[in-house]
Amino acid sequence: MQHKFLIVILLSSMLPFLVKGSKKKDIKAIKSMCGCMDIEFKFAETFSPNKDYKFYDNYMSGGRELALVVEETKDKIVIQHLLVVGRGMVVKHWRQDWVYQEEDILEYQKDERWKKRKLEKRNVKGKWVQKVYQVDDSPRYEGVGSWVHIDGKSYWESEADAPLPRREYTKRKDYNVLKRLNRHEIKDFGWVHEQDNFKILREDNDKLIAEEKGKNIYKRVEFKKCADASNWWEKNKIFWEVVRNNWESIFQKNEIIGFKKSVNKQPMFSGFFAMSKKYEGLKKYYSESELQSIKNEINNHINRYVKE
Repeated sequence: MQHKFLIVILLSSMLPFLVKGSKKKDIKAIKSMCGCMDIEFKFAETFSPNKDYKFYDNYMSGGRELALVVEETKDKIVIQHLLVVGRGMVVKHWRQDWVYQEEDILEYQKDERWKKRKLEKRNVKGKWVQKVYQVDDSPRYEGVGSWVHIDGKSYWESEADAPLPRREYTKRKDYNVLKRLNRHEIKDFGWVHEQDNFKILREDNDKLIAEEKGKNIYKRVEFKKCADASNWWEKNKIFWEVVRNNWESIFQKNEIIGFKKSVNKQPMFSGFFAMSKKYEGLKKYYSESELQSIKNEINNHINRYVKE
């Protein structure tokens, strides 16, 4: 009994060092998702409880992205994805923030509405919250999980409710929540994002419409193939930093936040992309009055889309 007690004491004393070592591996894995990547997107519906359900065709697509660390502290890594369209054209794509032992998350409800939820400290110890944002830096979904490093593998898994994916956003009316089971695994060639998705109609209760399997494969290519995206970000990063900071203040002030899908048939991101062109080349040494003017313009645009 005494020996067992000593072992427990020894393991307890080693825990901070074990956690610290694991955190370093976590950070390395997260940063491994950066670089110039060629991507394959594959989705297939696999099951429906409704025998009369007509399965949608498999979805396949591809593209090229540059993923960059644009902000980093000891407990947070912000990765911005930029879509390389071709002929010098670049589009700001999705963003993922990784926050260590984060206790506050935005949980998707339904119909473009998110609610803040407090996680218990013991349930986030040693874990990372992945916060995924849309192209205009508005929220998408957030999930918590542990990075696992074993047998030469590094992967992270979580579950999160989300809005409809962009590939079905304007096409489907039969469901309003996508429950995502995400798995990110680091590979020698890049990384893979596997998904087991549940398409749910959420009203008084949840009704399963269909299940879906997804696989996004990111293969690293020469960085020079994303040179256009790198140059574009240098000209636009200050504006989008201001946008990110503004959104963060909005998230902190509101327990519930919801948005209209469009205003005058225009989605929110279209206005942000127009502002991005307007402020292209914005420098870090803007004056306080200039910064406030930009913030006001950003907030006025967001407020047009906020649901009462």
